[in-house]
Amino acid sequence: MNFELFTAKKILQGNSEGNRFSAPIIRISILAIALGMAVMIIALAVVTGFQTEIRNKIVGFGSHISITSYNTDNPLEAKPIDRNQDFYSSIKENPKVDNIQVFANKGGIIKTDEDIYGIVLKGIDKDYDWSFFEDKLVNGTIFSIEDSSKSNSILISEYVANKLFLKVGDDIKIYFIQEPPRIRKFTISGIYNTGFGEMDEVFAICDIRHIQKLNDWSENLVAGFEVSINDFEDLEAVDEEIYHSIGYNFNSTSIKKSRADIFNWLELQDINVFVIIILMLLVAGINIISALLIMVIERTNMIGILKSIGANNLSVRKIFLYSATYLVGVGLFWGNLIGISFCILQSKFEFLKLDQDAYYIDHVPIEISGLDIIGLNIGTLVISVIMLLIPSLIISKISPAKAIKFD
Repeated sequence: MNFELFTAKKILQGNSEGNRFSAPIIRISILAIALGMAVMIIALAVVTGFQTEIRNKIVGFGSHISITSYNTDNPLEAKPIDRNQDFYSSIKENPKVDNIQVFANKGGIIKTDEDIYGIVLKGIDKDYDWSFFEDKLVNGTIFSIEDSSKSNSILISEYVANKLFLKVGDDIKIYFIQEPPRIRKFTISGIYNTGFGEMDEVFAICDIRHIQKLNDWSENLVAGFEVSINDFEDLEAVDEEIYHSIGYNFNSTSIKKSRADIFNWLELQDINVFVIIILMLLVAGINIISALLIMVIERTNMIGILKSIGANNLSVRKIFLYSATYLVGVGLFWGNLIGISFCILQSKFEFLKLDQDAYYIDHVPIEISGLDIIGLNIGTLVISVIMLLIPSLIISKISPAKAIKFD
């Protein structure tokens, strides 16, 4: 029989009279650990969810990696490249790559009877992955691209539609400032809303053949390729592979480099989570240390008796460390229950809302990771036990003769 564990159980099972001082402190300590763990889980889930949502919106407009001519500085005036490249098949067959598609951008001006509005047309072809826009449509449908003739359909944002009083089925004219100036007529097939304001305000989607015709390009010429990958964690590795495979005439740019401003901002959120976790661990640690010290003081007589019958300092310290570790475990259990329950409810019902104009999303996003939760629990338990080692040293200072007389 483990003597220390047996004694620790008896202490925890003691009656309320014997625990008249420590009982309230223990409850407060358990509550502090539970709330601290719940806050850490929620904070990590919210920040992870927020980063994922924003990242997916940025990638949805521009893919993970773009391949363009090495001499291209302005994406709206890109130097054309031939779509039939040797590297195309090797990239497409890469198991880490989900899709590769061609694109071309061109700036234009939408003119209605009352207003004009600057827009960036993104030309796409049959290989375009519509999955990002499929669940962002608020009205209309996504248009299809056929080989026989170019499509005159266009996809615009809800922001642009509201600003210019447009709706699905309306015809719009877009003017292109070039030599000679040109006009193209499109029919609105769908209206989308991603919530990502700065992109919704400028982007519209159309058949790439319109841009090829406007730029006097042949059907084989495009502005570049967009590469989507399966796992964002592989971004830097895949970008490095592509960079070395495409040759010196082309350049590959990852979304983290082209939108460094957004990704640097997202990385700052990790600091906020780190600060929250440190503060919660300190609060939980201080409370459990207080509980341990109260337990030791309240049972000074017992410590003296145990020492007088032969128990050494290490053995007595183990008794109280076992007791305190059990209390930490109880706090972690309730903290996990509260935190995970909140995350599940928020993920399902989205009852906490955000200002979409400020945060690019209209509700508090949640992304729960089992590994993160396990890591938080193990880390909290280990740190709490380590913090308990120092105050438990007070037991070695207790003299059996004086402790037995202590009241």
